[in-house]
Formats: sequence, C-alpha cells, structure tokens
Amino acid sequence: MDIKKIIESRMGENYSLHHQFINRTLVQVQRIIGFDKVYTKAKGAYLYDKEGNKYLDFLGGFGVFAIGRNNPEIKKAIIDVLDMDLPNMVQMDSALLSGLLAEALVKKFSERGLPHLNAVFICNSGTEAIEGAIKFARAATNRPRILSLINSFHGLSMGSLSVSGNPYFHEGFGPFLPGCEHIAMGDLNGLEHELKKGDVAAFLFEPVQGKGVYFPKDDYFIEAQKLCRKYGTLLLCDEVQTGLGRTGKWFAFEHWHLEPDIVTLAKALSGGYVPCGAIITRREIYQKVFNRLDRCIVHSSTFGRNNLACACGLATLSILEENQLIENAKNCGEKIETALIGLQKKHEWIKEVRVKGLMIAIEFGEPKSLTGKMAWKTIHAMDKGLFPQLIVSALMAEHRILSQVAANNQDIVKCLPPLIIGDEEINYFISSLDAVLAELKKFPGPLWNLGTNFMKAMKSQKEN
Repeated sequence: MDIKKIIESRMGENYSLHHQFINRTLVQVQRIIGFDKVYTKAKGAYLYDKEGNKYLDFLGGFGVFAIGRNNPEIKKAIIDVLDMDLPNMVQMDSALLSGLLAEALVKKFSERGLPHLNAVFICNSGTEAIEGAIKFARAATNRPRILSLINSFHGLSMGSLSVSGNPYFHEGFGPFLPGCEHIAMGDLNGLEHELKKGDVAAFLFEPVQGKGVYFPKDDYFIEAQKLCRKYGTLLLCDEVQTGLGRTGKWFAFEHWHLEPDIVTLAKALSGGYVPCGAIITRREIYQKVFNRLDRCIVHSSTFGRNNLACACGLATLSILEENQLIENAKNCGEKIETALIGLQKKHEWIKEVRVKGLMIAIEFGEPKSLTGKMAWKTIHAMDKGLFPQLIVSALMAEHRILSQVAANNQDIVKCLPPLIIGDEEINYFISSLDAVLAELKKFPGPLWNLGTNFMKAMKSQKEN
C-alpha cells in the first residue's frame, strides 16, 4: 500500500467520505458554519488548506496541540522509536518507555512540591483517565459516591458522562452511574452537607471548567480541600484540558496551592501525535486497587502503555520545559486579557472576559443601545445559541481564525491557542475580533444576514 499516493489522489473527498461512512450530522454542521475546509498541511499555530491559505488555529484540537502542530521534536522521537524495532505491548512485561514516562511525571509533581503523587497509571485518553480515577477513588475509600460540579465536563464514556454536570451531554443516554451528584461551584455549605454523609469517595473538579472557562475568584477550592480532608474524601483534580501549562502553570490547581490526591492528564501529553492519558495518585491509593497478586491487572488498558504514546509524552514534557512554554502561556494570556478588556470598553457586546493563561472565554450580553438590543433580540429569537456562532463563523470566513462556541446555548466564544504563540498571533486575533465586533453595529448587515442563512440552512437540513 502506498499511503502517500492514496492521500494525494483522494484529498478533497474528506467530507463526502465522512458524510457517507462516519458522522453525517457533524458534516452538515461544518458545512453550514463554513468550517468545511480541506486542510493539507499543519505547522505550529497554523493550518493550510489545499489552495495554500493559512489559518490561525485558536481551537487547538480542544487543547491537544499545546506545543503546536507537527512539532519536529515529537516527530523525531516517534521515528527514533520506530527505527529501533522495540517490542511493543507485550502485556506480560514491564516496558521501559512507560516506566520512563511515569518517572518523568512523578518528578514533575515532586518539583511542584507534591511528592505524595508518586504512582502513575498510563492510559489512552482523558475520559479513560477519569473512568480509572473513579474506580481508584472507590477502591481506596470503600465509598460509592462521587461529587462533581454543575457545568463540569469530564468525558463522554458512561462513567465520565455520569460525573459530568452538563445536561446537554446527558440527553438520551440515561440512566447514569448511581452515586454521582452535582453541586454548585462556590457552595461550600452544599458540599459539606454531602460530605457529612460519610459516603463520598471523591470530590471531582476541573480547576478551570472547560465549558465556559469558569473558575472561582476566591478561596472556594482551598476551603473545599479542607472539607474533603475533614470528612475523609479524596480530592480528584481533572487536569485533562488544564494541565501541562495551559493556564500558565504546569497544573491549574497550583493557582490555589492545592494538594490533590488524584490527578488526571491527557490531551497535551500526546504531543499532538499519539493519544496518551495518565492517572497520577498516591501509592497507597494505587495499591488499594492492585491489592493482591491475583489482582495485578484488575484495571488495565490494552494500548495504554504503548511505546509511541510514551515517547510522545516524554518529548512533550521536555519541550514544555526547555522552551519555557508555561511562562509563555502566562505572559501571552496576560496580553490577551488586557487587549480583550480594551475591546470590552470599545464594544458593548462584550459582557465579560475570563482568561487563565491560554484558556480564554469571551462572554457576550445584550447591549444597551436601541439598535444593539433589537439585533440581539432578533438573533436570539431565531436560536438561543446562534450569536456566538456568528462570531466564530465570521472569524473563520473573514479572517481565517479557528475558534469555538464554548457551550450549548451560552453566548460564549472560547479559544485554546497553542502555547507557542507570540505577539504576531495575539495582535492578529485581537484586530480580527475587533473588526468582527465592529460589523455587528451594521444592523441589518452582512454579519446578521449570516445568521438568517444559518437558520435557512438548518431548516433545509432538518426537512431533508
């Protein structure tokens, strides 16, 4: 098989193939919002289509491409491992590369003042890491319940979905795992009320919620940790999206000086090449799972410790460190936040800006001007989730910038740029967003017509 020849000869069939054999509903949406591009090349913070047009990637594969796309050092690590013809996934052995990745992760936590996080389980993805962490917490405490936050997102497999506090993803998939409760962020009384019952294995949370980039502005997490210690509940931190520099620190829980008992990682750990996830926990928790010789593989993952994923994980940690990308994420995030606050003063559409490192949310609200109010009400009467999609689609159509709608039926645009960006990318994004927001003043006008066209296209698709 000549894979290069196959790709070159069939490039451009992407969407027809997916429509016929994979998720045709997703293809329909991509076509409606103008995201049906045929990308043929990717490097760093940019994608390139078959016509040679360049796109600034502020979507980042939902946080996967922290070190940029097709990083040459990751690529070299993969090629080097392949060239060695190493035995892979023997299963009844203990492979070197998975041991080295575990060692490197433990070292990183120890350097952050967390030497108690000294045992690692390597898996394939974020949702798999959450599934495993739930099992670890239950095994370690002999307790059945997991508490998590309203609006949280922890994955789409059944256990992860059960602990996700977002009804949008629940529809049609119940009943869910018993013992999963969702409480409001900031409600310490509600948390203590549940913990007092003595049956909560773990309090699971994202330090910065991916759906909307929400995080406490006070000491909520610190007080929550104290309550967990008081009632014997484990602190389970989901760093799948926030970990490895995304928020301007190696781990987002460091913003609150927390000491979690279990941490989950994925996304950026892959280097953008080979899926890789991990659970990092206390040795005593780990051994409660693998507590007898006949239970040495009671929790396992067929592909979890594969050589290529572990090589990518090791290379990623090295690149983040050597290129000071965590510090760059912090600095760039501060620049973007300052610039967005400047836009907020200029454009009445911006209600709030939330930024942690390079995890960015721009929330929009009803403006005060009469024309603005009329436009806002008109577009929301068509569809509650349409306004942020107008912004995202305009950024793509007019400026070739990838971004995303942060959550269902919320007026929030979210960006997850790679940690390698600099002033050039920041300035282009801010000037482009400024131009799009300026277009909103023209009501009726081209941007608002785009919303009408969306609704017509969606209606047509539903009828078909």
